Amino acid sequence: MDSSLKQQILDQGMDPNTVEQQIQNFKTGFPFLHITGPATPSDGIKVMSDRELRNYIHTYPLKAAEIDVVKFVPASGAASRMFKDLFSFLDGDGDISKSPFVQKFMDKIEKFAFYEDLNETLKKQGSSVHDCLDRKDYKSILAALLLDDGLGYGNLPKGLLKFHRYPDERRTPAYEHLIEGVQYAVGKGNTVKIHFTVSPEHEQKFKEEIDSILPDLSKKYGLSFQSSYSTQKKSTDTIAVTMDNEPFKEEDGTLLFRPAGHGALLENLNDISADLIFIKNIDNVVPDRLKEETKNYKMAIGGLLLEIQEKVFQALHALDTHIQAETVKAAEEVFTKDLGAKLPSDFHSKSINDQAAFLKGKLNRPIRVCGMVKNTGEPGGGPFWVKENDGSQSLQILETAQIDLDNPESKKHFQAATHFNPVDLVCGTRDYKGREFDLMQFRDMNTGFITEKSKSGRELKALELPGLWNGSMSGWNTLFVEVPLITFNPVKTVNDLLRDEHQ
Repeated sequence: MDSSLKQQILDQGMDPNTVEQQIQNFKTGFPFLHITGPATPSDGIKVMSDRELRNYIHTYPLKAAEIDVVKFVPASGAASRMFKDLFSFLDGDGDISKSPFVQKFMDKIEKFAFYEDLNETLKKQGSSVHDCLDRKDYKSILAALLLDDGLGYGNLPKGLLKFHRYPDERRTPAYEHLIEGVQYAVGKGNTVKIHFTVSPEHEQKFKEEIDSILPDLSKKYGLSFQSSYSTQKKSTDTIAVTMDNEPFKEEDGTLLFRPAGHGALLENLNDISADLIFIKNIDNVVPDRLKEETKNYKMAIGGLLLEIQEKVFQALHALDTHIQAETVKAAEEVFTKDLGAKLPSDFHSKSINDQAAFLKGKLNRPIRVCGMVKNTGEPGGGPFWVKENDGSQSLQILETAQIDLDNPESKKHFQAATHFNPVDLVCGTRDYKGREFDLMQFRDMNTGFITEKSKSGRELKALELPGLWNGSMSGWNTLFVEVPLITFNPVKTVNDLLRDEHQ
């Protein structure tokens, strides 16, 4: 690699060796994972009884009040994909008969929480929504909604769009996440801490939105709020290559680096100092009337994590004090029964010291509890058992691309999967001595993704880092818990806001 290219890599905050490895990954691709079966309610997914649920709802808030709790919300995604069909219509011939999606949007337009703002915008332009509908001037409505000289929704992040209507206010997803924080993320000092990962160009708007809400919320609930923000680091971008796996150069000769997917946020998560971190996507929120089950199950997965973590810590302290049959057996029980992991077949033939070393290595890791919903055909990752290099088996969230569907055995396991990952996680990122784990040490760099894109009319290959809840957490201890489908209500298109769950 010549010196000018090396300098560009250094200017990006990256190590040239990392870029060389990325180019190598384009050439070789990523290996499929060895799955041994889907995680199901009979093998790997815990289904809570009503009694367990009631217990955690009671005990979790008491424990949370003693510790640092943070709600971590990936919120950097632009809303442009939500409006893809509307943009296509705006750029097209204006024939609504060709677009059932736009027809539905127009038919139900008064049901959207942003309707009043849209109408006001059009009035300033000398018209109104109903005037435009009467004239069948649908493009003026869409321009007022999407373009920067109107509401500018096409260029805003999802977190700042008005999603839900209440009698006295309209709420954005960012606002709804603050309300959720009141319900299950109140930590030490009666404080709700919420962290948004945002795009640099939207950070100021996020701060203005949150700062306008917090004084009233604080007064209403008698709580302190701490909001913080971070952006995806340039150093986590990945190099793009041509279809021949050579570095892709722009017309001016500079290298092209691209954001590396949500796996890049592992560094942002690594910077969070807390005892308990909830992770939930920005668009997965519901109005107040439906929040109860979400709140209950968040308390349940938080309570379960704290309970299991305590057992893990006790086992590790005991192994530090004495390595003997009793302490090794207790640690083994925590690993196999409480964490539900599977030992390698040769484990019991090892010496007691080797067993202890193996268990210490397995137990002293970050821990996460992940809510899983029954699969309803949504795209995305699912829960599986994976065979590790040391012969043990661990629970992992896998994307379809990580599974070899040409292998009949793997395909059978994939088709037998019953559940889906709605990105509903709670994480413990401190060790048994209270020190923060370096989360970068627990990811599997062999679990990235290669996709094909284009730039300035030229095809290229792009590389995504191991996904935040996939390969980036590959080395964590993982528990799966079945949660109700009502806890998963993403908004992928604007018309999803018309579903009953968002009305």
